[in-house]
Amino acid sequence: MRTIRRLIYREVVASVAFVAVGFLALFFFFDFIDELPNVSRGGSHYGLTQALVYVTLMIPSHLYELLPIAVLIGTIFVMARLAQSSEYTILRTSGLGPWRALRALLALGLVFAVLTFAAGDYLAPLADRAGQLLKARLEGRISIGQTGAWLREKQTEHTYNVNVNALSPDGGMRGVRIFESNAQGFLDSIIQAPQAQFAEGGAWVLKDAERTEFPARGQSVARVDPVKVPSLRWPTVISREMVSVALLKPDRMGTVDLFQYIRHLEANGQISQRYEIEFWRKVFYPLSCMVMVVLALPFAYLHFRTGGITGYVFGGVLIGISFFLLNNVFGYIGNLQNWQPWLTAAAPGLVYSVLSLGAFGWLVLRR
Repeated sequence: MRTIRRLIYREVVASVAFVAVGFLALFFFFDFIDELPNVSRGGSHYGLTQALVYVTLMIPSHLYELLPIAVLIGTIFVMARLAQSSEYTILRTSGLGPWRALRALLALGLVFAVLTFAAGDYLAPLADRAGQLLKARLEGRISIGQTGAWLREKQTEHTYNVNVNALSPDGGMRGVRIFESNAQGFLDSIIQAPQAQFAEGGAWVLKDAERTEFPARGQSVARVDPVKVPSLRWPTVISREMVSVALLKPDRMGTVDLFQYIRHLEANGQISQRYEIEFWRKVFYPLSCMVMVVLALPFAYLHFRTGGITGYVFGGVLIGISFFLLNNVFGYIGNLQNWQPWLTAAAPGLVYSVLSLGAFGWLVLRR
């Protein structure tokens, strides 16, 4: 039995690797084409070499997104080819029953699930951060839109609304504004600084800051002048990772960073639906590799001797694309309809789990 498992594992791993490399090469080409206008605009600072490095750093993110689809297509190809050549029939007569085949493929799917989790939680965030810093070093900053990122924090009886325009290449912040409000909701002060750095012990150091304090309600002041401070230390629990999450896409962040940011949003009374959906999607998405191998197993029990297996592989491609689309659609609908985040993230996997188990029961156990 160990020899049979080794044979199937070797064939499936080689096929999945081939499909994954093909998809990654295709996405690499498309990303490079998208970066060519930036090369022409960037002059000597952003050339073909920098574009190739940036596109290469995007590969782990694509690997995380495409690995379940590659697992499905590669496994379908192997199962259909074994059935076409009658090799799987020989394996069945050698003792490879349906439940043994299912357990063997689930074990292999678990390995792919661990690989997907590692790619999405470790490789992709590191590579994406390196790519963003590369662009920031050449373009001067990392930002979104015209206003940057907005964050909120409560400290004792005061509430702070923080605006960060961009991240600098050295890991600092640019264009920082801090609006301080009291318990009644009235504005107490505004702090503005062109640059700021993350300090040890949970604080920001604002350079060349201007602090404008407003009088309490009922007090009349003829004039309010800002006070310039060369270096101002502002204690806060807003970390570098939280600012990065607010400025970058949440699906490019690690699970721990997303969880900490969700807790920060909930503690400060902010809506965290979008980030909760992304958190649970990162939890459930790697498990879809196990669903895909179960969905591919019935292809080994299809009886055909002539003709190619192109149609079956094409069917696997369509199933993989439909899963990818359904996963994204459920995320948007769940965010708009305020569904439970864990159910929104788990729904595509549950739907395809039912389909795979139904196909397994009908084509394998009943026939």
